[in-house]
Amino acid sequence: MNIFAEIRTLITTTLDQMVREGSLPEGLNFDPITAEPPRDAAHGDMATNAAMVLAKPAGMKPRDIAETLAARLTDDPRITSAEVAGPGFLNLRLAPAVWQSIAKTVLDVGTSFGRGGLGQGQRVNVEYVSANPTGPLHVGHTRGAVFGDALASLLDFAGFDVTREYYINDGGAQVDVLARSVYLRYQEAHDLSVDWPEGSYPGDYLIEVGEDLKAKVGDIYLDQGEDVWLEEVRNFATEKMMDLIRADLKSLGVQMDVFYSEKSLYGSGRIEAALDDLKNKGLIYEGVLEPPKGKKPEDWEPREQTLFRSTAHGDDVDRPVMKSDGGWTYFAPDIAYHYDKVQRGFDMLIDVFGADHGGYVKRMKAAVSALSDGKVPLDIKLTQLVKLFKNGEPFKMSKRAGTFVTLRDVVDQVGPDVTRFVMLTRKNDAMLDFDFDKVLEQSRENPVFYVQYAHARVASVLRKAAEAGIATDDATLAAADLGLLSHESELGVLRKLAEWPRLVETAARSNEPHRVAFYLYELAGDFHGLWNKGNEVPSLRFLQDGDVATSQAKIALARATAIVIAAGLGILGVEPAEEMR
Repeated sequence: MNIFAEIRTLITTTLDQMVREGSLPEGLNFDPITAEPPRDAAHGDMATNAAMVLAKPAGMKPRDIAETLAARLTDDPRITSAEVAGPGFLNLRLAPAVWQSIAKTVLDVGTSFGRGGLGQGQRVNVEYVSANPTGPLHVGHTRGAVFGDALASLLDFAGFDVTREYYINDGGAQVDVLARSVYLRYQEAHDLSVDWPEGSYPGDYLIEVGEDLKAKVGDIYLDQGEDVWLEEVRNFATEKMMDLIRADLKSLGVQMDVFYSEKSLYGSGRIEAALDDLKNKGLIYEGVLEPPKGKKPEDWEPREQTLFRSTAHGDDVDRPVMKSDGGWTYFAPDIAYHYDKVQRGFDMLIDVFGADHGGYVKRMKAAVSALSDGKVPLDIKLTQLVKLFKNGEPFKMSKRAGTFVTLRDVVDQVGPDVTRFVMLTRKNDAMLDFDFDKVLEQSRENPVFYVQYAHARVASVLRKAAEAGIATDDATLAAADLGLLSHESELGVLRKLAEWPRLVETAARSNEPHRVAFYLYELAGDFHGLWNKGNEVPSLRFLQDGDVATSQAKIALARATAIVIAAGLGILGVEPAEEMR
């Protein structure tokens, strides 16, 4: 039940009737019409822009349209008043019964309340994390992992068929560096002294990998050249690092559907096939690019290259796909990988990149547009940096990692639930401060505690009701006399619950799972406000001595709140709390 969608339908149906009666001209476009919560709750329960968006195409004054529409809308029993404001906005107030029925709906359908048909089963590929397999995941990867996983869950909740995918960057020079670093640890495992060259990976996490390699092959690689051991050590090390990365993701509650190897593209003909597809569309050519911005012509050596005409699909410049030595650029396998996604039949692609990949956005969108003939949209979400603090100071790097704070460092400090929720308390492209002390505080300033505490409070009400012999199963609560929920604070919580289906749709349309975290904080605030008023006004307490009917109505509201909180936390990948410790 999406009451906002229902009232919007009422508005457009009424406008259709006005067209048929001649009050409005034919041919009007109702698509831009909205029914949404007003910016100021004092103005009513909903506001619609119908008169404002129709005035110009209808050749009428917006207030004239609004006044006629208002008179018609109040004929519906759900609408108690419709007031014209300003130049022609229309503010609506709904009957209390509309809001009271929300609790019954939530109790009837459970955590499926808010699940929508927006996606209509469309297939969506969400690629996220995709870290180089050269070490444990760091805190930047943590944010991308949480964001991507929550986005995938949000889209699933909104009715899309979602595939979670990790692209293993195992085809570049960095895996050779990894292999050489593991070889040094292998030598150390044989009690040999080694020198670590600049650019290698000296983190302690490779000590065990070196020992495992020794256990597997003994001493056969000692005193041997790279031509003997490099390929096998590279494969061995990559597999070990992916085991580590999978374990890191599991500790955060992230599970991928697909792990796709970049290396599998090489020698398979898939890169050539993708570029042939572009070539057949006239988008691959031999040419010379202009000097990059900021480069003087004398500092730039012009040379003919194999280029993708990405400017034909919205990019700023055309992009090289082959190096002068005949090897592929980094962009070429990325084109092939996305070509493979298109060939797999996805209706929409989403890539989650770190902020340092911002320069890659236009070229990847151009590539997917060209490969799919504009039929498959690609949305690229950039996640900004995370700044870690503890005891008022920046959190130091991990000794085990050697150069950075790992995902495990964060999860070990505060747990997966807190980590996930806090990572979604800012929009993905905004910088995030993660203070280990503050995220564990038991206060309103700590959003994850504030939301969890609301759910735990409901659980405590249910336990006390059970002790008092009051039935609190969902079916019984759904049958309670919800008309007893008449106080403005109770109706306020019901109004917030009614926003949930609309919020899910809005967040899914914009690929913004942080909106769920924001909503849960607001819902928790409304619930805590009602709870606190009960300390002052006994009639607002959830358990009313000697009055089972009223108690059950109030418990129904609390239980409905807990259901929506649980659904929202489920999208974020957070377990709802039954009690606070």
